[in-house]
Amino acid sequence: MLKMGALPRLLRGLLLAGVSCMAAGAWGADLKVGVISSLSGPVSALGIPYEKGVRAAHARFPEIAGHRVELIVLDDASDPTTAGRNARKLVNEDKVDVLIGTSGVPGAMAIAAVAQELKTPLISPTPVSLPGPEHDWTVATSQPFELMVSAVVKRMKAEGVKTVAFIGFSDALGDLAYDSLVRSAGELGIQVVANERYARGDMSVAGQVLKIVAKRPDAVFAGNSGTPGALPYLELANRQYAGRIYGTHGLINADFVRVGGRSIEGLEVPSGPVLVAEQLPAGDPVREASMAFRASYEKLYGAPPVDAFSAYTYDALLVLADAAARVKDEQPGTPAYRQALKEAIVSTRDLAGTHGIYTFTPGSRYGLDERAVVMVRMEGGRWKLAAQPAPSGQ
Repeated sequence: MLKMGALPRLLRGLLLAGVSCMAAGAWGADLKVGVISSLSGPVSALGIPYEKGVRAAHARFPEIAGHRVELIVLDDASDPTTAGRNARKLVNEDKVDVLIGTSGVPGAMAIAAVAQELKTPLISPTPVSLPGPEHDWTVATSQPFELMVSAVVKRMKAEGVKTVAFIGFSDALGDLAYDSLVRSAGELGIQVVANERYARGDMSVAGQVLKIVAKRPDAVFAGNSGTPGALPYLELANRQYAGRIYGTHGLINADFVRVGGRSIEGLEVPSGPVLVAEQLPAGDPVREASMAFRASYEKLYGAPPVDAFSAYTYDALLVLADAAARVKDEQPGTPAYRQALKEAIVSTRDLAGTHGIYTFTPGSRYGLDERAVVMVRMEGGRWKLAAQPAPSGQ
């Protein structure tokens, strides 16, 4: 038999329990987001900003479509095999509803294969080279490599370049960059005179650069990324190469700038507009998204971002938030929800992000177009919007 004094305490406990249950019901099931990034190893110069970007987005959007967002972050140590294993663990054991990752093309391709097999949406911040409808569970918030390299080649043409040598990673990223260069250069009458490769972990590219310099190309284009991407430019400067130098958007991070130093002065690369957002006109939706990203990032870390990579994972969460808001009848944690979420993601239309305006279709995993590309130039240790070149021959 209950004592009189115990009754009010019991009632208060029941009331609190009821409120807790009501709150849980109002929130619905947690939306679990599995994030894979290279927080260690050769690709960590990209992977660390990727993690910071998604956490800045999570700080701004801790709740999406009535669901608390739970981030589960795993390090793949810059290893594609580990990336794929992490993806499998996140889906099978942690029961995530969506995957985001990773920092390198080989790792992203490994995750995409798992995403397809286990029927889980993947929003990749890295370009993936997996054509065809059989990989329709993946979309990318990065620009297509072909689009970015095409912008570089157009810049070469405007600056009078007639011959270009290629040096890049001996992996999927290098292949993607080289194939894109050959295609775009051929269309504009620029001859590719060399195809030199090196591994991400190599300590020297002296032999490769000697072969390039011997061909006397007007320009050198490097198909690489992150801190290891500085190696060819350091060696070109050591050999006193005086031609033009170009690279990919994979080089826009603080570690690359620190390591490259004076050797990368004058380097021209493509970028998303987030890097020069303050120079966009007022009212531009990309400018507004970019400035909101910068504010969230600075509030979380105490300083503004100095790279373009953190913005890709921030955009990934924007894409997720927009899609999740359109999933009405299913609850997270179920195959039906993952299927509905995938269909919502590939139906995204005119979503303003930091890198451009996203529109996905079931047949295309890339959501960005020419509006997502600007050319920037390294001047005095800082990336600046590249001035329009003078007409060739002047």
